[in-house]
Amino acid sequence: MKKLQFKVSINAPVSKIYDFMLGITSKSTYEQWTSLFNPTSTYEGSWGKGNKILFIGTDEKGEKGGMVSKIAENIPNQFVSIQHYGLLKADKEITEGPEVEKWANGFENYTFEENNGPNSFRVTTVTVDLDTTEDFLGYMNQTYPKALDKLKELCEK
Repeated sequence: MKKLQFKVSINAPVSKIYDFMLGITSKSTYEQWTSLFNPTSTYEGSWGKGNKILFIGTDEKGEKGGMVSKIAENIPNQFVSIQHYGLLKADKEITEGPEVEKWANGFENYTFEENNGPNSFRVTTVTVDLDTTEDFLGYMNQTYPKALDKLKELCEK
């Protein structure tokens, strides 16, 4: 596993960014920023600590696929830790075998830090730390910053 880190500073209060990033009030805000990974990107499940959550999208063949994960930690407006432990292929959860072993116990962590910006504006820095496989290194390095820029654009509206 390779470790990557991405950061974005957003001119908005942390509560708004946390809400939009996870799609708490409206799942559509999550779907908008993650559409850069897959135009049909969404999730099934909830963000509570210990809960199972599926990150899913539809591929070119119209098959549903994605990641089977659990929320390892969720401290609202501060920190979210997602542990990926399986794959979803054509609606079937795969939690063991060679394909999964590459990803098993990979984490994706979001850290939120709010500070005072100029003129008392709230500025929140979102840091994403994630584990990825060698195969996805280029894709993540290219796509994640664009997705975070989209999140910034949504939150600053």
